[in-house]
Amino acid sequence: MKGFSIFITKHAKIVVALWLIFFISMAIFAFQLPNKLQGDGFAFDGDHSYVMDELASTFDLPANTILVVFDTVSEPKIQETLNQLEDVKEIHSIQSPLEDTTLQKGSISYAIVHIQNDVEHITEIVKEIRSLIEGDGIQLTGGPVISGDINTASQKDLASAEAIGLPIAILVLLLAFGTVVASILPIIIGVITVVTAFGILSLLGDQVSLSIFVLNIVPMLGLALSIDFALLFINRYREERHHTSIAQAIQTAIQTAGRSIIFSAVCVMIGLGTMVVIHVDIFQNIALGGTIVVLLAVLSGLTLLPATVMLLGDRLNKWRLLRVKSGGISRWYGFAGFVMKHPVSIIIAALLLLGIAIIPLKDMELAIPQVDSLPTSYDARKAYDKLEDTFGLGDTSTLYLLAERKEGWEDAEARTLIYTIQEKLMADPLVTNVSTIYTMANIVSPQDLENSLTIPQAAEQLQPIVQAFAKDTKLFIPITLDTSGSSTTAQKFARTWMTKNLGVKFTLGGQAKFNQEIFDEIANKIVFAIVIILVSTFFILMLAFRSILIPLKAIVMNIIGLSAAFGILVYIFQYGHFGIETSSIALIIPVIVFCLVFGLSMDYEVFLISRIQEEYQKGATNTKATIDGLTSTSRIITSAALIMIVITGAFAFTDVMPVKQIGVGIAIAVAIDATIIRLMLVPSLMKLFGDWNWWLPFAKKKKIH
Repeated sequence: MKGFSIFITKHAKIVVALWLIFFISMAIFAFQLPNKLQGDGFAFDGDHSYVMDELASTFDLPANTILVVFDTVSEPKIQETLNQLEDVKEIHSIQSPLEDTTLQKGSISYAIVHIQNDVEHITEIVKEIRSLIEGDGIQLTGGPVISGDINTASQKDLASAEAIGLPIAILVLLLAFGTVVASILPIIIGVITVVTAFGILSLLGDQVSLSIFVLNIVPMLGLALSIDFALLFINRYREERHHTSIAQAIQTAIQTAGRSIIFSAVCVMIGLGTMVVIHVDIFQNIALGGTIVVLLAVLSGLTLLPATVMLLGDRLNKWRLLRVKSGGISRWYGFAGFVMKHPVSIIIAALLLLGIAIIPLKDMELAIPQVDSLPTSYDARKAYDKLEDTFGLGDTSTLYLLAERKEGWEDAEARTLIYTIQEKLMADPLVTNVSTIYTMANIVSPQDLENSLTIPQAAEQLQPIVQAFAKDTKLFIPITLDTSGSSTTAQKFARTWMTKNLGVKFTLGGQAKFNQEIFDEIANKIVFAIVIILVSTFFILMLAFRSILIPLKAIVMNIIGLSAAFGILVYIFQYGHFGIETSSIALIIPVIVFCLVFGLSMDYEVFLISRIQEEYQKGATNTKATIDGLTSTSRIITSAALIMIVITGAFAFTDVMPVKQIGVGIAIAVAIDATIIRLMLVPSLMKLFGDWNWWLPFAKKKKIH
């Protein structure tokens, strides 16, 4: 690090110039990112995906459907609207409420518009249909419409969160540094980092599918970390500047605070990287976007920031608005001394508080985000809710059984097999309807079907029905379940039936199967991901601090702190407190918050323990080193935590529910970590374990006097 720090101070102008060129280049692409984001990220390459692709390609079953909702059953109005839709060439077919009375109820009716399967940019089709018909009592809803509106809401959320978070972050920085320049600089570094990350993701968006939630997660993480890193660096630089030159102070800050930044970033990237083992697009997206923005945060924090400080020199302290009183140090020294005198009492009190917070965790209910992710102010949400209330949309669900028989489905044995499968399905109490040639043609047995096929006229009438469900070697059977596709009952049905022997090779598709696969993928991989995080974090901290106990304590306390954060999250969202609408916790939240916060919390762990270790290696006793380390870092840890809480917590005021839950979850976890964990439990345990904190088998420690 010494050679690197000297290089940065010697070539500061070149470093800043290169960053400006890189930033401007990526900013051009960053503006294109929103148009490259698709869907909610819940895509999984499993049976559901295979079945739906086969149904689209073999049976021409439309993959995308838009619902046109009318506040009237006026035949002229509906017919006029449907006539307008004929101008959209990408529409495959339309189910009209004028022809299907089940699509009418009271004053509400709706048409089902099926989009052709070869359409690549469904968002453009939604815009075209909206421009043609929406308004005057006509609304659109359905998967493509909802996804597009969530994208729009996410962009608005990002703008509103930044409008709330950044001014408060500047205020926190102003309280920490006292001067305008020192307070604005971390914000500038954070914005450059995020915009550059957006530009890189935009370039990658042509090769990989990116979720709309990337638009919120990347700036949330990038701004918070970049500002935190800048805060730690500038604080250490100003400490050194009191007794050395600008260049030397910057070099020392890079070698000390820079080391903490690198270790913290590595821990964060481990948390992000472990999401890759879960093969669901949203986790892959967050791992990719998060890793890119964290790498850029480290790079900007160790190159652009020190180079800019070098060019600014003592102008970093220009435009002083507040004078940061040194008295704060004595107060923190008094607090540290109090903790050292009462470690057992503080540990008991802290664990009691955390234990109470953990209690609601037992009631956590997880669900895949659906239409309820969209704010109720959007027409797509209003239209969907209207259909749900009027027609019970979502009360039932459809599964698709896709069977493959190499001999085909046109012989008598195959037709008997279809009937056998049908009867087995109908025997299940959850099944309300099964669509086969028998049910569609009102034929009650295989023998009756064979008899009908011997009559030329009957055979001709049956042929379209046969071809609708069977082509070549493939057969599909729609199954209607008397439960929502998002319910655990439907998932259990899909999981159970995949183990049954139906006399032919088959698989299932549909919402219930999709949800089951997502839940199972996360359940099967999450333990592996957690083990990777825990083991990797342990060895990194062991190498960083040459200790066994410090990483073990950090891991245990992180788990306790995160459990408490999840408990509070359940209390707020599931129980519906603080004016929040009651809702299940999005399935992604525990994974994302755990992986991110476990790494983020190491930011403060590394910073605090590094300073304690510095003092200990200089010859101080364990207690004295802990007091001095806690005293010198408490103010900056508190400020850094406030920045993180403000930037992520600002998303609590956004509208997209999963983003709101992620922001609140991270803010709560960081608040717990930076206060109860880092300022109370860590120093108390450091006091109790004494010199054993620094024990490492087979390693000789040398103190630097």
